Amino acid sequence: MTDVLHPPVARADALPASRGPVSSAVVDVLAGRRPVTDLPSEPALDPYGDDLQLALYVLYELHYHGFAEVDPELEWEPELLRLRRSLERTFLAALQAEVPAGDDVDAEVEALLVEQADGDGPSWRLARDGQLWQLREYVIHRSIYHLKEADPQAWVIPRIDGQAKASLVTVEHDEFGGGRAERVHAQVFADMMTELDLDPRYHGYLEAVPADALAPVNLMSLCGLHRRWRGASVGQFALIEVTSSPGSARLVKAMQRLGTSEAATAFYVEHVEADAVHEQLVRRGLLADLVGREPELAVDVVFGMRALTLLEDRLGDHLMRSWDAGSSSLRTLV
Repeated sequence: MTDVLHPPVARADALPASRGPVSSAVVDVLAGRRPVTDLPSEPALDPYGDDLQLALYVLYELHYHGFAEVDPELEWEPELLRLRRSLERTFLAALQAEVPAGDDVDAEVEALLVEQADGDGPSWRLARDGQLWQLREYVIHRSIYHLKEADPQAWVIPRIDGQAKASLVTVEHDEFGGGRAERVHAQVFADMMTELDLDPRYHGYLEAVPADALAPVNLMSLCGLHRRWRGASVGQFALIEVTSSPGSARLVKAMQRLGTSEAATAFYVEHVEADAVHEQLVRRGLLADLVGREPELAVDVVFGMRALTLLEDRLGDHLMRSWDAGSSSLRTLV
């Protein structure tokens, strides 16, 4: 037992402002301002828009830390779950329409391992000539996931077996600090935010980020919370681990070029080193064993990789369009 408990990531527990009629209804019900019977039945929404993505994010958050003023009993309120299911179907239908099907997991991973000599995404821009304000915006967008890093994928642990489970848990053990609270990746990310003069609280920037930053995390939560989509959840986990190291190396380069502190770079330095090892665990243990045991899941594994890539590309395109125009990529200035 440790003698001193390391403080957890602080939380901004207030419900966010709504971004449309559906998220308004969800927030009002959770805040006790309207009855659950007032929730819409089958809302027709843009699957990638702010209203749907915020409503879905808030509903998923009931299964994580929740919100201070929300009754914990609402986590399993049938009417909220019914609405969530409707939003999920809209979101999934859009992804399935855009993502080409495939079932060759090995080929998918091999393609991910081909690193471009040069690229035009946010991490490339930041490494080459990005400015400090752009780095800070990038970190704000990423905080939506990294302050709950590896939590969505933890849902899949009881849903797989054998070496796949052992390999997933081994990687998750590292993500959660290897037994040391101060090394939990969410905490290391929060420490980096402090070094960059950003608000390190969980949900500190939920109001500031657009739907494009919420959608990848929503997909992780959706697949983690549905046993039906366990293959896709594993695919997303694999994508993150396989592609993280080179991207993190570019961000370390960017931060060093911009003169940030050594403490600020610690998060991405950790991911350069750890994820190179994780790649082998994911490929040879997690993916090989899962698909070997349940070959029918191969198509879902590939879908998980491709769907998350699509959403990450949408976020990257949003950042690059904003920066190329000389404007902020955030909804509100910070």
